[in-house]
Amino acid sequence: MAGSFFPFFFLSLIIFSSTYVKSNEEGYISVDISNKGLNFVKQFLVEIAETSLVPLDLPKIKKSKHIPIIGTVHMVLSNITINNIHVISSTVKTGDTGIVISVSGAYANMTMNWEYEYSNWWLPVPITDNGEASIQVEGMDIGISFNLTNHQGSLMLSPLDCGCAVKDTFIKLDGGASWLYQGLFDAFEGRLTSAVESAISKKLKEGIVKLDSLLQSLSKEIPIRNIAALNVTFVGNPQFRDSSLTLSINGLISAKQAYAAPPYQHLLASLEHLFASVYLKDPASMVTISLHEKVLLSVSSVYYDANKMHWIVDKVPEQSLLNTAGWRFIIPQLYRQYPNDDMNLNVSIYSPPHLKIKEHQIDLTVHADVVLNVLNSGGVTPVACFSTAVSGSASPWISNNNLGGSIGLDEFSLSLKWSKIGKLHVNLVRVLMSTALRTVILPYINLKLSRGYPLPTFHGYMLQNAEILCSDSWIKVCSDVAPAEQLSIS
Repeated sequence: MAGSFFPFFFLSLIIFSSTYVKSNEEGYISVDISNKGLNFVKQFLVEIAETSLVPLDLPKIKKSKHIPIIGTVHMVLSNITINNIHVISSTVKTGDTGIVISVSGAYANMTMNWEYEYSNWWLPVPITDNGEASIQVEGMDIGISFNLTNHQGSLMLSPLDCGCAVKDTFIKLDGGASWLYQGLFDAFEGRLTSAVESAISKKLKEGIVKLDSLLQSLSKEIPIRNIAALNVTFVGNPQFRDSSLTLSINGLISAKQAYAAPPYQHLLASLEHLFASVYLKDPASMVTISLHEKVLLSVSSVYYDANKMHWIVDKVPEQSLLNTAGWRFIIPQLYRQYPNDDMNLNVSIYSPPHLKIKEHQIDLTVHADVVLNVLNSGGVTPVACFSTAVSGSASPWISNNNLGGSIGLDEFSLSLKWSKIGKLHVNLVRVLMSTALRTVILPYINLKLSRGYPLPTFHGYMLQNAEILCSDSWIKVCSDVAPAEQLSIS
């Protein structure tokens, strides 16, 4: 309990590190998805397309062909189905108008039924035959381009162009006298190729529409512990530049309806300055999440207004500090009036904690009232209240997909607010509390932080090789993304 506030902003970092979103004009939270990140998303979409496009049914194809002496042969292909598609190579590029995904050298396997019929005046009855066929489609090139725009705070996905070109189609007939008619049905190759190209293009466009519908349905708020909500409304249109995609969200933290916390105004910031001011060890990370300190300040304000910065401390690493015997030489009258009685500390933050992000660290200042309570005769007796101000710094890090850090104490001040046990030696109390903070409480908190908090997964994916940097009012998280199962196996 004693250290529950200090890792508070570390936990808030966990929340925001799992929100994949960057800004060209304004926004508290921003995300730049590099070409490496776009390739990851592209590969993800390609794998989905490989499974969601199939089975794909094509319309029936009919063809008639006149053959001398025999007459006119009527041929029909039915139950034409693309059973699987395999992509060999794919690329993604960004341009002035949107994103282009290209697939080359893909192949597909198909099945169908075939039948034919022909008759002539010299034949007593029509001649018919039927069977099945397998089809190999090779050298399939697919291209799709789409644009991302901001529509009332949500991302809108609009297809610009979609096309499919097939190089070769090989038909192998089975059943009946298929060996005799193979040449006839080879004449269907052009019609079949066109049908495949048309069906795949249509299906991809339908997929873009469904994906757009999904994006439109996403919530514009992410709840935080039933107290607050993160506003994930998009700000401005996505920006396409240098083979990367830049997004921006509002990023404001506000109280839920039960609490009324004043919203912050939009933050106007130059991202060119932001990216130039922070050195990145790996500029080729898939995603770069930028978080302004005012987001953390808004979290602090909301938690304060929700009365969530109040704790009863009844357990500390050095438990003797919560017994009057441990204070006998610091506050003798406390021990005389309440010998060997247990105590607890009533800690109340009386103003929102102040955070400032600087180079390589986060500075934190907390003002709190600490009431000494004596537990005797089954009751709680407040005996003294001290007003404290604690200033420290935190250095966060990410290692092995755990978020951790360390906290250092810079300054500690204490003054007596009131006392029910007479005059106190405030300097002695200050020395005791300062020593306890430096030698007992902070080492205990740092031990917990050194173990780290696991970063959350997002629909089966999590950050990989993440790096966290602090500079000039911004926290920046640079990371790759990988399937959670893959990381757990490795």
